[in-house]
Amino acid sequence: MTTHLVWFRADLRVHDNLALAAACRFPNVRVIALFIATPAQWQQHHMAPRQAALLNAHLNALQQALAEKGIPLLYREVDDFAACAQAIAQICASEQVSHLFYNYQYEFNERQRDAAVEKALPNVSCQGFDDSVMLAPGSVMTGNREMYKVFTPFKNAFLRRLKEELPECVAAPRAREGALPVAEPIALNYPQQPFDEQLFPADEKSAIARLRHFCQQQAAEYEQQRDFPAIEGTSRLSAALAIGALSPRQCLHRLLAEQPQALDGGSGAVWLNELIWREFYRHLMTFHPALCKYKPFIPWTDKVQWQENQQQLEAWQKGSTGFPIVDAAMRQLNSTGWMHNRLRMIAASFLVKDLLIDWRCGERYFISQLIDGDLAANNGGWQWAASTGTDAAPYFRIFNPTTQGERFDASGAFIRRWLPELQAVPEKHLHQPWAWADKQGLRLDYPRPIVDHKQARAATLAAYEAARKA
Repeated sequence: MTTHLVWFRADLRVHDNLALAAACRFPNVRVIALFIATPAQWQQHHMAPRQAALLNAHLNALQQALAEKGIPLLYREVDDFAACAQAIAQICASEQVSHLFYNYQYEFNERQRDAAVEKALPNVSCQGFDDSVMLAPGSVMTGNREMYKVFTPFKNAFLRRLKEELPECVAAPRAREGALPVAEPIALNYPQQPFDEQLFPADEKSAIARLRHFCQQQAAEYEQQRDFPAIEGTSRLSAALAIGALSPRQCLHRLLAEQPQALDGGSGAVWLNELIWREFYRHLMTFHPALCKYKPFIPWTDKVQWQENQQQLEAWQKGSTGFPIVDAAMRQLNSTGWMHNRLRMIAASFLVKDLLIDWRCGERYFISQLIDGDLAANNGGWQWAASTGTDAAPYFRIFNPTTQGERFDASGAFIRRWLPELQAVPEKHLHQPWAWADKQGLRLDYPRPIVDHKQARAATLAAYEAARKA
């Protein structure tokens, strides 16, 4: 009997999984699945322990869901991507596999790994799919057949394509010969930290339910609520998208089912915009693999003379900078493995533009903590904040962390949640607590600002200007 092998990676779901659907297309074919853990590679990529725990939970849920459909999930562990080719070749030989199906990953190391696997399987038909995107990289290009360098024209072209034809969602495959007995749970050999299952769904069914609830109840107000971290105004679906418990096509179809005006700029359009940002960064990474190697998109920005101040870097990491909105943001990250998107911009801007610390230090720290860690989105966000990337804020646009706090957490509700040591500070003084404490002759159990924003801004502008002229 012909055997099809589905190699799962960052696509841990049975619904709308293009590789799985293709492998299961013929009823008289034996289908087996595979997941390969690569702990040394994950360590090298700074995968967060909470993301490892989320991955582990979804892997066990996937094992169960596949078993109910009569598909066994094989689990293997090798050190790194380089060892994957041999592991898969052995399975293909022992299981007499004729076809391998997998969904593309666009990062540089992952693409090198996949090329090595295909090379090691001369007698196996290998088929890959653009599954983690709505539209395949290369399908949304300028008139000169080049990748867009600016988001807005990319978005407009992307929306035109969606209006012409929506990408399909494929159904979960039907059960095959019969359900399999429950296998031993999988335990990843990687450090793990508990995560909050109320905030981050631990299985595919829960992720789909959260998507439905968000699109029905919150997507219409997303534009008004998304910038205020004290409000639960965002979807928190980024973690499910990062490990592939949901597909972006599922998000698109559910959004349009509940908010049909989203494609035309109506209700739900701003959340759709965020999904398109995710696509933009994935497409960019495909055409500019240097982004995977900590290279800036704008070459001259590599000449910025960064400060190497370990003490200030650690103060930022711990949430002890003396700027309440920055510190609350970092403590949210350290405590939950997630940070509100507005706060990601504020915290990133502070590290790069106030402390003049290399954006790559922040990018690595975020990925080491984030439950929704995703190289393309994280790199894109950091390069935007650092004015080193495509579509970046100009280098002379520098967030004032105090006014950002006043604007987006005016009442201080978010700050008080994460900085209990400021409970006694009156609301109107919460964003500059030391100015109030000094007038009152009080001592706070909270650090003084580690930098003067006005002076830091001037130093940063000078550093970027020098780099631009170098």
